[in-house]
Amino acid sequence: MKKVYFLQTCDTCKRILKEVNTDGFERQEIKGNPVNADQLEEMYTLSGSYEALFNKRAKLYKTMGLKDQNLTEEDYKKYILDQYTFLKRPVFLVDNEIFIGNSKKVVEELKNRIGS
Repeated sequence: MKKVYFLQTCDTCKRILKEVNTDGFERQEIKGNPVNADQLEEMYTLSGSYEALFNKRAKLYKTMGLKDQNLTEEDYKKYILDQYTFLKRPVFLVDNEIFIGNSKKVVEELKNRIGS
């Protein structure tokens, strides 16, 4: 299985999608087609943490005062399901591996994994 979750309006996502060979990937734009509970559960199983999937750079994270709260794994799960902006992006699923976010290290690991 090869799948990528991304945000169409995110310049970083656009750049990474151009850099990485996504031939054969199912693409899901998360604003128009938000992640559902089953998809999030699949990501959680591969990552081991909802916090790892949570975008702490989202403007809503600060405006809602979440950075000042002690969030649990269940809180992270709820917020990701409630608001697409809380999913760290892009998220690539390649077979039984997950690549979360846009750090250079993650993007390089992804490129090495899929050979692009």
